[in-house]
Amino acid sequence: MPSTTRRNRRRDTPPPRTGSTESEVLRGFLDYLRSSIAAKVDGAPEPQVRTAAVPSGTNLLGLLHHLTLVERSMFLGDDVTDWQATFRAAPTDSVADVVARYRDAVERANDVLDGCTDLGAPVPRPRPDRPAPSIRWALTHMIEETGRHAGHADILRELIDSTTGR
Repeated sequence: MPSTTRRNRRRDTPPPRTGSTESEVLRGFLDYLRSSIAAKVDGAPEPQVRTAAVPSGTNLLGLLHHLTLVERSMFLGDDVTDWQATFRAAPTDSVADVVARYRDAVERANDVLDGCTDLGAPVPRPRPDRPAPSIRWALTHMIEETGRHAGHADILRELIDSTTGR
């Protein structure tokens, strides 16, 4: 466990000021959470970044790997058959690899969302085997999912090297 005598503090970033439309608010908060969790993982030391700190096996790198696949499933149509397995990054994946893949998935998801003007319309993804949720539902779910795991990441990163803040 790291010493608590000296804390690694990051400047805490307040919630975003967004535009006034529902879409601008939802996307602004989602992007805020996305950048927060990527920053939590970026630069985290090996092997602690992939070491479980709780009995469930949750680890910092696994959280970001999971969120990458959630983004890809929700907005790009990727099919995930074993969600539990998504909480483990490959042993050969570096922190930089996982962070880069997450940022790429977010960029690609945002490209899809940029073309969506009706929040009530289904997410345009190539998965005919199951109906797509509305864009409003998908954005709200992604805020919930990313926020939940960002909270986990806050705690895990502080346990690793005392780094706090968004």
